[in-house]
Amino acid sequence: MTWKLMKCGLENPDLLLDESILSLGNGYLGVRGNFEEGYPELFSSIRGAYINAYHDETEIAYGEKLYGFPVMQQKILNVIDAQTVQIYVDDELFSLFEGEIIHFERILHMDAGFAERIVHWKSPKGKEVKIVFRRMASFITRELFALSIRIEPGEGIRKIKIASAVDGDVSNFVDASDPRVGSGHAKRLYVTEARKEEDFSVVKCLTYVTQLEVACVTATDIQAEKYAYSSQAEGGRVEETYVCEGRRPIEFTKFSVYTDTLRHGIEVVEEARMLQERLEGKSFEDLLVEQRAYMDRFWLHSDVEIDGDAAMQESIRFNLFQLLQSVGKDPHSNISAKGLSGEGYEGHYFWDTEIFMFPVFLMTNPEIAKNLLTYRYSILESAKARAKVLGHEKGALFPWRTINGPESSSFFPAGTAQYHISADIAYSYVQYYLATGDEAFLNEAGAEVLFETARLWIDTGHMSGTAFKIDSVTGPDEYTCIVNNNYYTNVMAKHNLLWAAKVYRMLQEKDEAHLNELAERLALNETEAAAWQEAGEKMYLPYDETLKINAQDDSFLQKARWNLKDTPKDKFPLLLHYHPLTLYRYQVCKQADTVLAHFLLEDEQDLATIKNSYDYYEQITTHDSSLSYCIFSIMASKLGYRDKAYHYFKETARLDLDNSHGNTKDGLHMANMGGAWLAIVYGFAGLRIKEAGLSFAPSLPAEWNAFAFHFQYKSRLIFLRIEQDAVKYLLVEGEPVTVYQDGEPIRLEPGKEVAIRESAKRH
Repeated sequence: MTWKLMKCGLENPDLLLDESILSLGNGYLGVRGNFEEGYPELFSSIRGAYINAYHDETEIAYGEKLYGFPVMQQKILNVIDAQTVQIYVDDELFSLFEGEIIHFERILHMDAGFAERIVHWKSPKGKEVKIVFRRMASFITRELFALSIRIEPGEGIRKIKIASAVDGDVSNFVDASDPRVGSGHAKRLYVTEARKEEDFSVVKCLTYVTQLEVACVTATDIQAEKYAYSSQAEGGRVEETYVCEGRRPIEFTKFSVYTDTLRHGIEVVEEARMLQERLEGKSFEDLLVEQRAYMDRFWLHSDVEIDGDAAMQESIRFNLFQLLQSVGKDPHSNISAKGLSGEGYEGHYFWDTEIFMFPVFLMTNPEIAKNLLTYRYSILESAKARAKVLGHEKGALFPWRTINGPESSSFFPAGTAQYHISADIAYSYVQYYLATGDEAFLNEAGAEVLFETARLWIDTGHMSGTAFKIDSVTGPDEYTCIVNNNYYTNVMAKHNLLWAAKVYRMLQEKDEAHLNELAERLALNETEAAAWQEAGEKMYLPYDETLKINAQDDSFLQKARWNLKDTPKDKFPLLLHYHPLTLYRYQVCKQADTVLAHFLLEDEQDLATIKNSYDYYEQITTHDSSLSYCIFSIMASKLGYRDKAYHYFKETARLDLDNSHGNTKDGLHMANMGGAWLAIVYGFAGLRIKEAGLSFAPSLPAEWNAFAFHFQYKSRLIFLRIEQDAVKYLLVEGEPVTVYQDGEPIRLEPGKEVAIRESAKRH
């Protein structure tokens, strides 16, 4: 059953969680796992449907606004509600909160890409009915959200009424008490059309500021012995009603097609109609067949098999399935912190993408990874404009939070000051090149991104004696802000600078014409490239001689240590209970910072320093950020701390399924989900991608009998299985290749399994 996630809770908190956990999406469209018929008024619900990157803008209100503060903020919008279907059994409204529930279960079919709700219900007046709800967001027609409802009336039922609605009068969820959720501007969409046509229901809406349109064109169908039909359009809502005889089973389907201005131009309704016409003649069963074929291809490249731990197997498949559902697959979109499962963080894209989620797709579906980089390239001009606002003559400063390019965070100490984001993005371009060998994309987009981000560091930093230093920035740890020489920022900037210089030289040697075009367009010359090389080589990396660790920044180790041991549990996460200045005055980390740098650029320090740093920072890290556990797991694997590696992995893998951070209702933690995969593939398997090639340092958790996964590398598909006494490699597709295990070369030939026995591996 590890391919099927089952939920049966009907308590109010369970329903809110399940709305996120059972959400469906396809990268373009996401729909929360709400009940079609809704809940009683006393029950909480975040009813939502979202289109990736579809947003409005709201003015940011400041008590004191200084120069360069962002003026507007983007916000993903809850769009037209096409979920609603109400069922009446002899005039009694079907509700799981009245009458008697004889049987109830909800199933997320992760292998087949749909969700199912199975109900056997007795009404307050004793009428029994069995109902099966099925729903999907199609991966083939990404604008399509489809519903199928089968109703089996019990004895004595005379009629079944089905009322299906498409409602454009919707609002976003707000929570003024939680900074991780939008606190205002709930209503940002208004209805411009709502009508019933001969074959379709049509609802169209427009955003207040961005003037982006969204349309939902819906077709319904019923298979019943005899029925009466009526419809009405009123108040931004179109409702269709079917009244059927209650003697035989009834099959009802509802196909809702969403289109928006970003992808479909100005004729959003016409585009939706055309898509509906292409779907004509297809049944829900036909859609299931298409969906299953898509999922089979996805799992062939992406599945992680765990032998010996059903809970972890369920978790990793759930995480991968949700990542697939939320990742953007067109140039307009990326993957937000909550994906398409909720409204937390207002649908913004963070650096989470590049560091925690991008690697999953890079190694399993590089075309999706390429799209994520294409999106970043599409907002390069906005990043260059932002750098100028911050006083830089040249360079690109990518935003901490954004949807369409501009910075959307009003809290600059933990937002704009995170300059490392530009280096993170540059790092992902390099990783893509090393993993795919796609030199054309490196030249077309990667080179320009690397050059512009390298320019940022030259303009931000300065020479101090013989070292290049970077002042007044914030690293990944948001409990320590505006510091000099944050180790993570400096080492990532070093990597950025040296690779920019390297790519400049590569173009000189292999594509001088393209380099000349770039040089002319960007006003770039060889002297500037030489400056990148020099700054990278002379980058200052803080190190404490007494502790033998890399200091998080110049002042971090001078501060008093926060007493985590005696901090009450109800005071976590600290950001919700202590003023930021209080946190900034202590040695306390929200998440991995220096430890994260040691993972991404492990060759910058010797193993002893990495170990000392891990041991030190582990004691002062709260893991209040969901981005933290996975990094500590990966580095524990590297250092041989096997118990710790598994402990942190478990915290990562089941964070949403167990709601351990208490806010899964606002959407799933996408970066954490990517981190669970990283903890297995980069942690337990020890995968690294470097210029020298692909390497592994495998270890098997004591709790498992074995684990295995596929991955892609330079147009090759490779299967790796790690057992108790052997590590097995199989080149499934592609040309022969040499990989490395614990420093030793392994030659892989197509179709020939290579088994490295444990005794050989240890030596």
